[in-house]
Amino acid sequence: MRCVRRILTGLAALVVAVLALAHDPGLSTAQGVVRAATIEITLGFAPVDAEQLLPPEVRVSGKWTQAEFVGAQPLLTGLAPEVLELRADGAVVKPSSTRVELAAGDALNFLLVFPRPPRGVLTLRSPKLELLPPGHREFLILTDERGRSVAKKLLSAKDDTVQLDLAAAPPAPAGGAGAENPPRDVGALGASEAVVSSDAPTFWGFLVLGMEHIWTGYDHLLFLFALLLVCRNFRSTVGIITCFTVAHSLTLALATLEVVNLPSRLVEAVIAASIVYVGVENLVRRGEEPKGRWALTFAFGLIHGFGFASVLKQLGVGEGGSGLLLPLFTFNLGVELGQIVVALMVLPVVGRLRENEKFLQRGVPALSAVVALAGLYWLVERTILG
Repeated sequence: MRCVRRILTGLAALVVAVLALAHDPGLSTAQGVVRAATIEITLGFAPVDAEQLLPPEVRVSGKWTQAEFVGAQPLLTGLAPEVLELRADGAVVKPSSTRVELAAGDALNFLLVFPRPPRGVLTLRSPKLELLPPGHREFLILTDERGRSVAKKLLSAKDDTVQLDLAAAPPAPAGGAGAENPPRDVGALGASEAVVSSDAPTFWGFLVLGMEHIWTGYDHLLFLFALLLVCRNFRSTVGIITCFTVAHSLTLALATLEVVNLPSRLVEAVIAASIVYVGVENLVRRGEEPKGRWALTFAFGLIHGFGFASVLKQLGVGEGGSGLLLPLFTFNLGVELGQIVVALMVLPVVGRLRENEKFLQRGVPALSAVVALAGLYWLVERTILG
C-alpha cells in the first residue's frame, strides 16, 4: 500500500508540475524568394521567442501590443540585420534593406532583402537560434519566382546553416573557339539549378520535431493518460490508441492540406475541454471503462489533430501545395513514435496498479480529479484569460 501511495503521489505531482505549461513547439520560420537581382527573406518569430532576442529590461509579457512594438522598434530595427547571415563563397553579403513588422497574432516579422550574387555557393545561417530555448526549431524554405522550392531545411541551434549552390553558368559549347554562352536569366532559377547541401536533415528534422511535440504537448499527453487510466485490458488499450491515432492523423492531413480549417484558439479550448470531460467521466464511472469510449476518443482525437497541424501550418508547410508529403508523413510518424514510447512507459505502471483494489477505489478517482482540474485550468486560461 505504501508503494501505491508513493506512485500516486509522484504521478499527481507530475501532473501538477505541468499545469502551467501549454505545449509550445518553439518554432520560427524563414521564408524567402530567390529573384534575379535579390534574395528576399521574411523571418517570423512568436512573441515569446521574439522577446528572447531583446535585453531583459525591455521584454514584455509575451503578447505584444502596438504601443510595446513601437517602443521596442528602434532595438528591433537594429537587430534586423543580425537575425540572418548570408555569405557568398565565404564573403559576407550585407542586406540592402531591412524592415520589422508586427503581424497578425502579435508575431514579429523581420524582412530582409539581400543583393543576389550572380553565381557561387551561398551559405545562409540563423545565428540567433542559440539565444532561444533548447529544442527551438526554425523551418527555412526558399523558392524561385515560380514558387518552386530550391532550399528547405529544419534548423536548430546545433545546425543553423543551409547551403545553396547557385550553379554557375554552363561551360562554353564545344567546337567554337572563344564561343561564350550568354548569361542565364537567374530569375528563372529552378529546382534543378539550385541544390541544397546533401546534409540537410529534413526527414530526420521533422521526425524529431514530431516526437518532441508530443513529448512537450502536456495537454495531449494528459488526455491520453486519462484514457489509458481506465482501460481494462490489452485489447481495449490497443483500440483506444488506434482510434486516437487514426483520428488525429486524419485531421492533421486535412488541416495541413487546408481542406478544413478551424481557429487555433477554438481548437486549443476544445482540447482543454476534452481533458476535463474525460477526467470527469472517469470520476462518474468510478474508474470503470465507459462503454463506447473508443467513439469519444475518435471524436476528440479529431480535434487534437488540428492542434498537431498548427505546428506544420506555423512552419508554412502546405502553402501553395509544395513540399507537403515529406513533412506531413515524417512529422506524423514522429508523433506516433513519441506516443508509443509514452504508452510503453505508462501502461506497465498503470497495469500493475490496477491489480490493486485500493488503487481502483481511490487512486483512479484521485488521478482523474487531478486530470480534470488540469484541463479546467487550461480551459480557463485559453478562454477567459486568453
